Amino acid sequence: MSQLTFLAVHAHPDDEASSTGGLYRSLANQGVRTILVTCTNGECGDSPAGAKPDSDEHDMEMVAAVRKVELENAVAILGIDRLVRLGYHDSGMMGWPHNSHDGSFWGTPVEEAAKRLAEILMEERPQVLVTYNEIGFYGHPDHIQANRITLAALAMIDYEPTLYYNAIPDSVFEEMRKRWDEEDEARREEGKSSSALEEVEEEIPEQMSTPDELISAAIDISSVNSVKFDALAAHASQIADSFWMKMGREAFCETNKTEWFLRVTNPQKVEGCVTDIFAGYR
Repeated sequence: MSQLTFLAVHAHPDDEASSTGGLYRSLANQGVRTILVTCTNGECGDSPAGAKPDSDEHDMEMVAAVRKVELENAVAILGIDRLVRLGYHDSGMMGWPHNSHDGSFWGTPVEEAAKRLAEILMEERPQVLVTYNEIGFYGHPDHIQANRITLAALAMIDYEPTLYYNAIPDSVFEEMRKRWDEEDEARREEGKSSSALEEVEEEIPEQMSTPDELISAAIDISSVNSVKFDALAAHASQIADSFWMKMGREAFCETNKTEWFLRVTNPQKVEGCVTDIFAGYR
């Protein structure tokens, strides 16, 4: 049997930890070769001091530099074998002026970025890929673009791997929404208001979850979820004030025991919901 290789296409530093952190660490522990393609530098993230992209105090170059180190630390924690940065500029949320920034990922022709990804796929020949669905999971332009270049790259290579989209079942998302609502209420009680960019962010589509019956891979990460917590914590500039970190390690590990995926291509003719992302290959 040839070397099993896994590759995920993520939009920003920290995305690898939030939706595939457990999977990455589990696969590394199994001896699977793991590759991460990060499409942007994350310039539109918060600054370490908390400044938002619409603030005069926000320095995009500094933010990218900080997130570069954070990503490297998370990659080491997750045991990822190879990190590839495509180096595009973070496009910000839909409708932000950053969408048209010189070198933005959103503004890059799909074919151009797809050719770069296709070269990596041909070099590594992963059997299994993960990225986001057509709406970028929650409407972020860089996530949508990651989907587009992944599909375009698959049409450029000489073999068919299994592609999965990261997903959250409807039943799980309902519980997450309750936690987010509680956090929003707490912010309002503390008198914290939203910035102009945060108000745009409120327009994100709510179609973030997937009907439970459509989930086609449910990966048990209970043995590595503490490591996933560490990988998220490595992205301190973006995650430190998140609901994940506020939960604390114990509560996080108690509630984050599974990562879910939706199968898109199926060259191995696998049926049903699998518990091994490499089902059909071993």
